[in-house]
Amino acid sequence: MLTPAELTVLGLIVEQPRHGYDLEQVIKERGIRQWTDIGFSSIYYVLGKLEQRHFIEAAEGRSGGKSRRVFHATTEGRQIAADEAVAVIADLQAVPHPVLVGLANLTLVTEHAYDEALRSRLAQLEARIASVKEAERSQAPLPRPAREVFSYSLSLLEAERSWLAGRVQVSDE
Repeated sequence: MLTPAELTVLGLIVEQPRHGYDLEQVIKERGIRQWTDIGFSSIYYVLGKLEQRHFIEAAEGRSGGKSRRVFHATTEGRQIAADEAVAVIADLQAVPHPVLVGLANLTLVTEHAYDEALRSRLAQLEARIASVKEAERSQAPLPRPAREVFSYSLSLLEAERSWLAGRVQVSDE
């Protein structure tokens, strides 16, 4: 079983051979850190684990005038990535949402503080939606996996925006 970070990195390498810095750029551009726990410093750690398990292999390559190890997915790596991706898509998992902890403790919060928190969250959400849309637009045309991630992410953000808008409107009445 692969961790979400391992599957993400392996999937990006299956998409096309990449070196560590290239992975960092794609992770940053696509906003991948917003939905999986993969820091810059952990990319090389994950690459090492995938290489040890023979899911990827490295070849020396040149990029931007520098010699870099370019990683390619092995046949086994391609198969495990496909199998794990299907399993993750098909299996409905509970996802923790910290906002639910706050909502469960509303008895501790004044109505005014709750209204202000909702407005603040809605403003942040609007900014995040605009940011995701801009990232998607600026990278077009995107490969299908990236398009689907942006589409799903925007759908979730817009659903939360709808819920928040209803709450803010109710509190205004």
